[in-house]
Amino acid sequence: MDNSEMTVVILCGGQGTRAYPYTTKMPKALMQVGDAAIVEQVMRIYASFGCWDFILSVGYLKEQIIEYFDNAPRRYGWRVRCVDTGDTTDTGGRIFGVRDHVTPTFHATYCDGLGDVDLDALVEFHRDHGSLGTMTAVRLRSQYGIVGFRDDDGQVTHFEEKPVIPDRWINAGFFVFDREVFGHWQGHNLERDVLPNLAAEQELYIYRHTGFWRSMDTHKDQQELTPLWGQYAANYAQLARTGDYEPGLAQAAGGGD
Repeated sequence: MDNSEMTVVILCGGQGTRAYPYTTKMPKALMQVGDAAIVEQVMRIYASFGCWDFILSVGYLKEQIIEYFDNAPRRYGWRVRCVDTGDTTDTGGRIFGVRDHVTPTFHATYCDGLGDVDLDALVEFHRDHGSLGTMTAVRLRSQYGIVGFRDDDGQVTHFEEKPVIPDRWINAGFFVFDREVFGHWQGHNLERDVLPNLAAEQELYIYRHTGFWRSMDTHKDQQELTPLWGQYAANYAQLARTGDYEPGLAQAAGGGD
């Protein structure tokens, strides 16, 4: 299946409570990172790999998202459909609510996570293992600085600022599912209900990403993410228009962490 034949579902309907008060008047998906809303930055990643068919699962303050993307088809050549899945629907329900619109194999992701994920390799890995779902995982980065000290007398020896913890992995989004997964979809919350159930049925695999990845939960995250994403943003924007995709070319937009 060509990338252009795969739907990309993006969860844009949540209330973004951790970014309060900025999300009282603006959906989190439209918070700015660099020269565009964060959800548009996410879409540029997919479009750079030839994925141009987007379904935005919207709800809270949906009118602003619909208005924002009125011009996207003209600017990029993308197909963008906004599907209202309700103001208070949980993450699992937002994907389930668009089940009638997706392709036989489809992407799904959050509106607030950016990374130089190799989507071609992700899809290939998904097809190779033959189960219904694949979840991208990244190593856990501590939200705190770490202090090192001697055990015998407590003398401080060194500091590490928000280190990566190499033996712990977390959900980074960037999912691939087969449409048959909806026959196994149980519960309302993607992270607490749906994914654990798929794992129990041995229908979920992890694709390990070791490059750049950050999520934007708070206004502080937004401030930190803008300069971090700056080294990737221009290349993804350049490759995001329809017709520019060549297999492997989009990885030129990536880089190390």
